[in-house]
Amino acid sequence: MIPEFGFFALILALMLAVIQSSAVFIGLKTNKSSYVNLTFSAALGQFVFMLIAFIILVVAFVTDDFSVAYVAQHSNSQLPIPYKVSAVWGGHEGSMLLWTFILSVWGIAVTLLNRSLPRLSAARVVAVMGMISIGFIAFLIFTSNPFDRILPNFPLDGQDLNPLLQDIGLIIHPPMLYMGYVGFSVAFSIAIAALLEGRLDSTWIRWARPWTLMAWVFLTLGIMLGSWWAYYELGWGGWWFWDPVENASFMPWLTGTALVHSLAVTEKRGVFKSWTLLLAILTFSLCLLGTFLVRSGVLTSVHAFASDPTRGVFILGFLALVVGSSLLLFAVKAHRMVTTGNFQLVSRESFLLLNNILLAVATVVVLLGTLFPLIADVLQLGKISVGAPYFNMLFVPLFIILLIFLAPSPVVRWKKFEINQIIRSSIPVFVASFVVAAVINWIFSNEMSLSIVMVSTLVFWVVLNLFKDILVKVKFKLSLNSLLKLSSSYRGMVLAHIGVAMTVFGIAYTSTYSIERDVKMNPGESLTVAQYQFEFARTEPLKGVNYRGTQGVFNVTKNNQLVTTLRPEKRIYNVRNQPMTEAAIDAALSRDLYVALGEPLKNGAWAVRVYVKPFIRFIWLGGVFMALGGFMVMMDRRYRLLKKQHAGSQVADGGVVTS
Repeated sequence: MIPEFGFFALILALMLAVIQSSAVFIGLKTNKSSYVNLTFSAALGQFVFMLIAFIILVVAFVTDDFSVAYVAQHSNSQLPIPYKVSAVWGGHEGSMLLWTFILSVWGIAVTLLNRSLPRLSAARVVAVMGMISIGFIAFLIFTSNPFDRILPNFPLDGQDLNPLLQDIGLIIHPPMLYMGYVGFSVAFSIAIAALLEGRLDSTWIRWARPWTLMAWVFLTLGIMLGSWWAYYELGWGGWWFWDPVENASFMPWLTGTALVHSLAVTEKRGVFKSWTLLLAILTFSLCLLGTFLVRSGVLTSVHAFASDPTRGVFILGFLALVVGSSLLLFAVKAHRMVTTGNFQLVSRESFLLLNNILLAVATVVVLLGTLFPLIADVLQLGKISVGAPYFNMLFVPLFIILLIFLAPSPVVRWKKFEINQIIRSSIPVFVASFVVAAVINWIFSNEMSLSIVMVSTLVFWVVLNLFKDILVKVKFKLSLNSLLKLSSSYRGMVLAHIGVAMTVFGIAYTSTYSIERDVKMNPGESLTVAQYQFEFARTEPLKGVNYRGTQGVFNVTKNNQLVTTLRPEKRIYNVRNQPMTEAAIDAALSRDLYVALGEPLKNGAWAVRVYVKPFIRFIWLGGVFMALGGFMVMMDRRYRLLKKQHAGSQVADGGVVTS
């Protein structure tokens, strides 16, 4: 009976979501302030029942309850316990339950941490989140119930979890990504509530910024974890494939980055109010679009789930309802958001506006490349593939332009700045950046690659401008004490921008200088790649908890000195009898040594992939810096979520008085 309690918990959560989404508006109509408290109570209740449902599904997996159809499809008695837990979100129904549960987590967080906003305003935000919850809980109940039973003839064992998903990266990656996806529902709800209230003042913005930054941090980490997993697990040695499902998370990251910057301008200068609200709506709309792409069955990908057209129609209808109604509300109400500041053509506002425009155009480029094959298929124009050449040709130049304007932005003042000052301050730093870039390129490759030197110059221009600005701010007295006196928001901005520079540097070098060899090798043979000698010493039998296979032993030397021993694996999973490649990687800051076993060939030979990847770790290390920077900005004392700005006051709105 336990799974039935899980389904019943979903029904109760749906009922509470209906109350959560409607109570405050009924209170406004009836002039009863108690309905505001009911909104928060319903959000708490929804979280409790979603938690119960989630725990029940976890218990079903851990206890091997194969009478539950979803458990039978995605687990097995031989599966290790950690993977039984991650199997909860290893398929469509469970991943949607995780999505909806995380939505309730964000809802309860807003409920508990709303003291810096008038209570009625916070209730509106929670109510909008309740409306989103209605759609997703209904989706679970009516089309994607994870508690469906196979009775009375249920299997004695399960079909096992997809071997690709039996990895530590897939234990962490989906929850992190969903925390980012769903977190933008808070920014969306704040935007809708502000439109309903007809105002967007500094109180709203200061309350919105930490929530938006928190979602952006989680999404950044989620994307980086996904890239890292693809690199070491798929055996291809690549870190990004412009896969449509990868693009589905990248698009809201681009608009979310624009939103983070737009919020900063709106808070500081009172401009871009309508644009900020529109970005909040578009970012969450792209999160919903990503959900549609992954969950509707219109895409075929290792990341994608579901092939039931009923589910696709439901999500598409919900997407159209949310996006259409929010854009309609924006069209009707946005004119009330009056701009209170002004600025000149050369100012920090202009630089940030250009930043937003470039990020928006980049999003459109990715969106068109992702959707065009689907649109062509629907219109029966044939099967059209849009691959890396399209994205690299259009996206890369946009990002280079973004770096050009990102570099001097810290030294540009608000409202008005002289162009001559930018030129005078930038030229010495630019020259120094060029010299550093050229020297590093020559030391690394013994040649001068014009494209690499150009990109690296922009990277170092960003970093050196930041260091110069720090020195100016601390009056050239560089010490730990002086750095700590800088605001947390400023230090976070510096870290995030350095993270962007590091990621671009890693992408440029590993894309240009990676060496890849796909060869046939017998045990005892050697291969030389970029001054490293890879000796295929032997193979050994391999046996795991739920798989068997072969392990290769490769001794890697340089200048006759042993560097490392790599042990790539070729696994066969017992239940699905599916082969899997597990690459062996020796990681260092300046390079990765990467070996993967392909297929066994005749006479004991193997297909072997050997890669040397320079500076590839900078890609993910840059992502960590970006996330740390966002977290540091969020921790600025201006954005303390528990800070009470309206203590002792009462706020009247529409006849409802709250304290």
